[in-house]
Amino acid sequence: MNLLDLDGVHVVHRIRAARLFGHANVYALTDANLVINPGETIGVVGESGCGKSTLAKVIVGLQRPTAGTVRYQGRSLWEMTAGERARDFGSNVGMVFQDPSTALNRRLSVAKIIRDPLDVHNSGTPQSRADRVRELMSLVGLPDSVAEAVPGQLSGGQRQRVAIARALALNPALLVADEPTSALDVSVRAQILNLLISLRERLGLAMVFVSHDIQTVRKMSDRIVTMYLGRVVEEAPVAEIPAAAHHPYTRALFSATPSLLHAVEPIVLTGPVPSATAPPSGCTFRTRCPKATDECGASLPPLAMAASGHTFRCIHPD
Repeated sequence: MNLLDLDGVHVVHRIRAARLFGHANVYALTDANLVINPGETIGVVGESGCGKSTLAKVIVGLQRPTAGTVRYQGRSLWEMTAGERARDFGSNVGMVFQDPSTALNRRLSVAKIIRDPLDVHNSGTPQSRADRVRELMSLVGLPDSVAEAVPGQLSGGQRQRVAIARALALNPALLVADEPTSALDVSVRAQILNLLISLRERLGLAMVFVSHDIQTVRKMSDRIVTMYLGRVVEEAPVAEIPAAAHHPYTRALFSATPSLLHAVEPIVLTGPVPSATAPPSGCTFRTRCPKATDECGASLPPLAMAASGHTFRCIHPD
């Protein structure tokens, strides 16, 4: 059975428009379909504003879809009662946010922050919770000496380790990491990435790793999902990326992050990213795509399959 799957999920935000008393729709996520299997790591990549964080929030239940279905182990998430969602889903999913300095309560000690999910879900006895906090601190490489420290007394890397420990407190089956290293110094990014890889292997976690850095996503993932303007445009096994990437946008992302191991001819994208309130007709990438033709604007490209598990939306694939 799939751990979690999204079926035709849309997220539309209603905002005030520039004109007086007017409103506009922001199409944050459009027709998202995704399957997450136990123990699998899925990397989600794309530019800022492409819907990566919205997708992450939908997966962990922080964002209710405007349309579509989210299922956890076959059960529709938003057909559960609030109590069932907290007990059967919330305790099995953890999330690591982008900036640990804002994701942690600066007034609470490290021990209390990590213990908070255990208290909320009334897990075990007070003594077992204290033991679990020490176990989690050791698991993520935090010394006992910081247990009573507050987040402001820690380095950025230590704060993110606290956030990871908190996310793992209830032994979740799925961990969602939304840009977990973008707010950190370059010197500690590799440490956090290696920690996540180690935890995934030791605990058998399924993971969704969100980043704008496709090279990092490639290192972390089993499958890569490429998003553009709220829509999934390509999904492929990591072994087929970048050599067998078919969508021009996926190739453009790789060409923007040079690699000594995978040389890719630079792809120059011209023009600004279209507005999410008025996305282009047909293929939303056509306004910046070097291969676009009039046909691309006529209708949304159908979902094509290159191989088992490799899908894309493009009528002029590489």
